Amino acid sequence: MRRTTTTRYDVAEHLRTPEEMAAYLEACLEEANGDAAFIAKALGDIARAKGMSQVARVAGLSRESLYKALSGERSPSFDTILKVMDALGLKFHTAVHSGRSAAEQSS
Repeated sequence: MRRTTTTRYDVAEHLRTPEEMAAYLEACLEEANGDAAFIAKALGDIARAKGMSQVARVAGLSRESLYKALSGERSPSFDTILKVMDALGLKFHTAVHSGRSAAEQSS
């Protein structure tokens, strides 16, 4: 029987354009269910695709601290998220949530 060789999938290898990066982050935001570390990991994937050293330099962070912040093992500060988003050339957009907010439900 012939043996199958597999390799580990790395999404960063498939994020080639700014549009692909934005679409990936948008999908992750929809799937996160409030998990900030999940979003940080998604930003880390995009940063690796773009070049972690370059992103760290533009964001004003060390490469090592950027790897730690975007590892998915912790939730980085919102300030760090904003710096990374800016360095990646991405920005947040808001939209009205289709369901009722927690504030509306409690009243």
